[in-house]
Amino acid sequence: MNIILAITVAVSLFVAIWFAWRYTRLQRRLDDYAQAIRRAAGEGSSTGLPSDVKELENLSNAVKSFATTFNLQLSTLNAQHDRLAAVLDQMTDGVLIVDSQGRIQFANPAAEKLFETEDTLGRSVTEVIRQHKLIETWRHCQQSGEMISESVELPARRQFLQLIAIPDRQIGGSLLLVQDLTRLRRLEIVRRDFVSNLSHELRTPLASLKALTETLNEGALDDPPAARRFLSRIETEVDALTQMVQELLELSRIESGQVTLELKSVDPASLLQAAAERMRMQAERAALTLRVDCPPALPRVRADAPRLEQVLVNLIHNALKFTRPGGALTLWAEAEGAFVRFAVQDTGVGIPEDDLPRIFERFYRVEKSRSGGGTGLGLSIARHVVKAHGGKIWAESLEGRGSTFYFTIPIAG
Repeated sequence: MNIILAITVAVSLFVAIWFAWRYTRLQRRLDDYAQAIRRAAGEGSSTGLPSDVKELENLSNAVKSFATTFNLQLSTLNAQHDRLAAVLDQMTDGVLIVDSQGRIQFANPAAEKLFETEDTLGRSVTEVIRQHKLIETWRHCQQSGEMISESVELPARRQFLQLIAIPDRQIGGSLLLVQDLTRLRRLEIVRRDFVSNLSHELRTPLASLKALTETLNEGALDDPPAARRFLSRIETEVDALTQMVQELLELSRIESGQVTLELKSVDPASLLQAAAERMRMQAERAALTLRVDCPPALPRVRADAPRLEQVLVNLIHNALKFTRPGGALTLWAEAEGAFVRFAVQDTGVGIPEDDLPRIFERFYRVEKSRSGGGTGLGLSIARHVVKAHGGKIWAESLEGRGSTFYFTIPIAG
């Protein structure tokens, strides 16, 4: 019995000693790990660390590297997104991104302005665009999977649009680029009309010169009175061509900024009176009444008096051509904020509404008035001179009831 008890005590003691040794050894290793981690954290070095601590440090470094790379890529994507958003917001062309179901996922401000709509996201293409040809172009692009371009004119809005539909083969949607070509089309019309009108203006005097010289060569030189009459007509046509060339050169100089204005303080009433006196004889020959209606206390304007007087003369000359005998022309001015507004009013044939926006173009004439004299450059020169003064010029008219040409000039000081 005593032997059994002794053996039991011995075994228990051995187990207790073994567990104590294991605990002490484990505790020592944990202390070593903690010291090694503290040294690594304090010295920034992994030398001498146990293998499992090194693995932990490597994993931590890998996570940190991944996080750094991820943040860098995220920052790059955010910067690219901001740049793209800024570009799309500033674009004058409209951009629409449409999904496979025809719902708009993105629209820049230019697109909303072109189609006169707001809150486009989630709405259908047909609801936003509202133009049959453009919608058919988008549908054709969706069906064919090819880029398609289509142009359309909107007469009600006097607008000319071009739609470029680009398919997205990955998600089945499409990118719609809408360009407003209205200004380019108008410039093309102006260029075409300028060439046509210039050809018309040159053809008439050149044909007359050719006919006169042929008549002289065929025997008119032998008849001194007839020869002198033909030479006088040739001189008249040459003078007209010379005036046209001079006005074209003057217009070119004004447009290119080569003309320097001598700006001084000028009395508006004196400008109107001077222009009226220059044109009074022509008005009397045309059986027209020309009067000036201007209050004496108007503020003075800052202007180049000779050039502004020429503007008034051009406007009066234009009114004389298209006012029937017995009619009247009135020149007047009034203060309007920081400007003085001048006006030349007539009781002539008037100008059609569709022609009003274009009457200040070079050589542009209302078709029925082509028989009128002049070079067709007076109004264009007037517009550029007024613009150079910092003012604006425009016209109001009713067919058969006359026209009024206005322009503003800044007040001096």
